[in-house]
Amino acid sequence: MIEKVLIANRGEIALRIHRACHEMGIKTVAVHSTADESAMHVRLADESVCIGPPASTDSYLNIPAIISAAEITGADAIHPGYGFLSESAKFAEIIEKHGIIFIGPTAEHINLMGDKISAKEAVKKAGIPVVPGSDGAVNGFKDAAKVAAKIGYPVIVKAASGGGGRGMKIVHSETELEMAVSSAQREAAASFGDGTVYLEKFLTTPRHIEIQVLADTHGNVVHLGERDCSLQRRHQKILEESPSPALKPEEREEIGEICRKAIQAIGYRGAGTIEFLYENGGFYFIEMNTRLQVEHPVTEMITGIDLVREQIRVADGLPLQFSQKDITFSGHAIECRINAEDPFTFAPSPGQVKDYHTPGGLGVRVDSGLYARYRIPPYYDSMIAKLIVHGKTRNECLMRLRRSLEEYVIDGIKTTIPLHQKLIHEEDFINGNYNIHWLEHYLERLAKDDK
Repeated sequence: MIEKVLIANRGEIALRIHRACHEMGIKTVAVHSTADESAMHVRLADESVCIGPPASTDSYLNIPAIISAAEITGADAIHPGYGFLSESAKFAEIIEKHGIIFIGPTAEHINLMGDKISAKEAVKKAGIPVVPGSDGAVNGFKDAAKVAAKIGYPVIVKAASGGGGRGMKIVHSETELEMAVSSAQREAAASFGDGTVYLEKFLTTPRHIEIQVLADTHGNVVHLGERDCSLQRRHQKILEESPSPALKPEEREEIGEICRKAIQAIGYRGAGTIEFLYENGGFYFIEMNTRLQVEHPVTEMITGIDLVREQIRVADGLPLQFSQKDITFSGHAIECRINAEDPFTFAPSPGQVKDYHTPGGLGVRVDSGLYARYRIPPYYDSMIAKLIVHGKTRNECLMRLRRSLEEYVIDGIKTTIPLHQKLIHEEDFINGNYNIHWLEHYLERLAKDDK
């Protein structure tokens, strides 16, 4: 049985993992950079180890330092959280070679799904619908032009490795294609060390729908419904909700079952998320994330299932405690990502938090490592908190979210709370009438109105 978990991450997700471990009677080890020595997860963990200076390459991405910390403290398992090394097949492989349990999927599956071309081929064979596009990589302009002519413009050039919008170029005509392909290849090579790109049909007004799955090592697989992550800026999610206001119950059931069977067919283990673009009743595979998602709390709120607990149990070799027929979906949940940024220019705003007060009450959850007088370091991702609310209906959830955002106080720095306060009063959002481009158009209108 797992007795001590080293948490190879920082911030709110490190604290989230610590809490799940302690509720299971498992001790925790926090690793941290010198910039994070006063972080909440470091304060609360049973043990802590400094693994390097502030730069993530020298600390949270430093595999030898993390392995050493696990061996020194006697940790028998490592949870990677999300980001950093969470989707590094090399990290998973090294951990297991040292006789330590990796709380996540196998290195083989991380590799398979980490390359978007091999992932697309694998899920297509398993019955998951994909976006029309190239069969594998395109080798240059002529190759890309043949594919684009076949599937029709607009198309999108995508990097086979990586994510976050890097190595992606939207192309509306053949005259733009040659430059887009070469530019995407250079950007992908610089960002991910892999210049491989491929082509897909560009959907004009899709939503971003993702399906949460859980699988154990005994062949049991369940899906936990969908999350709608369509409110995005520069391919970065801002707000997520579940269930999606766009899906019909029969669509939800059909795509969930397709994903469940596909995950079972490839022999996956642990938690994972299959991401789709959804347009005009059709689902089109984008990628699979072989880790816990930032937005996992909305799924927990409507299912009552602790995803981190289940990750740990699966890694320990235990079977899932429920089957698909045992899973019920109750009410509606929305998550707002709170970043230490100017709410409208998105300029980073690190610094000291002076006053801090979280909202509370029925159906309100805050995942954050903040506290009064904590100094937010400038070296890492700007997300500092997640506000998650649940209601019996979407309308009740929206009203609870409005009230919670009014109560939330983070003083001393700028945050994106004012942006969320504006968004939830917009008619399109209230009606659930938005797609992946809606937020950027909205921000452009706000910028014009301010001039």
